[in-house]
Amino acid sequence: MMLKMRVLSFLFLSFMSFAYCEQLKGAKPNIIFILTDDQGKGQLGCEGHPWLETPYIDKLFSESSYFSDFHMSPTCTPSRAALMTGNYPFRNGVTHTGGARARMTLKIETLPEALKSLGYTTGIFGKWHLGYEEVYQPHSRGFDEVFIHGYGGIGQPMDVPNNKYENPIIRHNGKFVKTQGFCTDVFFDQALAWIKKSKDKPFFAYISTNAPHGPYIAPKDKREKFKKLGFKSGDAGFYGMIENIDDNVGRLMTKLKQWDLDENTLVIFMSDNGFASLVINEKKLGQRNGEDLYSYQAGLRGYKKTPYEGGTLVPAFFRWKGKFKAGNKISGLSAHIDLFPTLVELAGGEIQEKRDGRSLLPLLQNPQTKWNDRNLFFHIGRWGNNVGPDGSQYDKRPGRAGFAVRNSKFRLVNHEELYDIENDPGEENNVAKQYPEVLQEMQKSYDAWWHEMRPQMVNEGHQKMTPNPFHVKYKEQLDSGGIPLLARPQL
Repeated sequence: MMLKMRVLSFLFLSFMSFAYCEQLKGAKPNIIFILTDDQGKGQLGCEGHPWLETPYIDKLFSESSYFSDFHMSPTCTPSRAALMTGNYPFRNGVTHTGGARARMTLKIETLPEALKSLGYTTGIFGKWHLGYEEVYQPHSRGFDEVFIHGYGGIGQPMDVPNNKYENPIIRHNGKFVKTQGFCTDVFFDQALAWIKKSKDKPFFAYISTNAPHGPYIAPKDKREKFKKLGFKSGDAGFYGMIENIDDNVGRLMTKLKQWDLDENTLVIFMSDNGFASLVINEKKLGQRNGEDLYSYQAGLRGYKKTPYEGGTLVPAFFRWKGKFKAGNKISGLSAHIDLFPTLVELAGGEIQEKRDGRSLLPLLQNPQTKWNDRNLFFHIGRWGNNVGPDGSQYDKRPGRAGFAVRNSKFRLVNHEELYDIENDPGEENNVAKQYPEVLQEMQKSYDAWWHEMRPQMVNEGHQKMTPNPFHVKYKEQLDSGGIPLLARPQL
C-alpha cells in the first residue's frame, strides 16, 4: 500500500511538473543575459569565496534556480558561439579566439534572430567576438541595438587603436562614440537605457562584459580598496572588476523593480569559461583586519585553456520571480549548448533544425525530473597553423590543445585520464584502470564526435582576412567628422 502511494505521488508530481512546463512554453518573458569574461566558478561569495564581496549577485543567486554542474568551452569565443546557436563551437566553424577561426558560420539561425522572429526586440552591450567583418557583426546576426567594443577586448589590437577601460570608444549602431566612465558601468548604463525604452514589448538584452578578463584594470575606487589591503596591481584589478560587476547587477535589479519589470523578466548570470590562471595556487594576496587573504580555486583542478573542470565549470543562475523557485539547486549536467533551445522554447518557438543542446525548462521546473545522461565534449582548439585540426585530435599540449569528455559521473581528459567527478570533483585520482569499460566508451564517443565535427571546421586554412572594419571605419569617421561624446543616459 505504501509503495503504491509513493508511485501515485511520483506520477502526480511528474504530471504537475509537465503541465507547468507546458504552461511556461511561449510565456515570452523579457530576458536579460549577463555574461562575464574569465570569472569562472567560485569567484563569488555565494559560491564559497571566503572574502570577495558580491552582495548583489549573492542575492540574485538566492532568488534563482541555479545549476551546480553547468559547463562552457575552455575559452571565450567557442563558448559564445555555442550560446548563440545551441551547437558545439566546432560545428559553428569556431576553433579559436583569433583571426578567421573565430567567425561563427553564417549558415545557422542565431539566438537573437530566433527571438526576433518571435516578437522580441534584441540588444547587445559589450563583447561580441564572433567575427569582425560586417557580415559577421551582431547587427547582421539578429541584434537591433548594438553597443560593442572591438573583437576580444578593449585595447586589444583588433579594437579601436589605443582604446582604454576608462571612457572607451564604442561602436554604437555603426557609429563610433566616446563614452564616459568605466567600461562595465558604460555597458550597464547603455543596456538599462535601452531596456527602459524597450520595456513595452518583449526584449532580449545581452550584457556581455569584457571584465574580469585581462588586462586587470578596475575602476579607481575598487582598485584602491584592494591595494590598501596589500594586493598587487593585477590582483587588485581582477577582484576589483568582479566587485564592480556586482555593483552593476545591483543597479540593474533595482531598476527592474522601479520599472515594474521584476516579475516578467528572466535574469540569467553566467561566465564564459573557467577562471583566469591568477586564482590558482592559493597564493597570499593581502591582509584584512589581521586576516591573511588567499586566492580561492573552489577545489577545482585547472583553469581557462585547460581541459579540466576548472576550465569549463561556471556559475549559471536563472531568476524569474514567481516562476522559477528561489534557491533551487539543479544538479543535472548542463552546458552552453542548452541556452538556445531553452530560451526559444520560453519564447514560444519551435526549433526547425536539430541542435546539439536540449531545453533546460524541465529541470528549471523540477530538478528531480528525469534527465537522460549524455556525453559533453570539449577541446581547447588553439592549435597552430602548422599543426592544424588533423594533427590535433589527440594533441594535449598545455594551453594549445587538450580535450575532455564529461558525463554526469565521469570526466575523461586527453583520452587517458579518467576522474570520478561525483566522488572526486578536484580530479586528484585517475581511475582509468578501475573503469576500463567507461574509459573505452568515452574514448569511442569522443572519436565519433570529432569525426562528425571535422567537416564543420570551415574556417581552417583561411587566415587571410579583409581589413579590420573597426580600424577602417574608425579612421573614416575620424577623417570625416570625428568621434562625438556620448552623454551618460539619465536613468
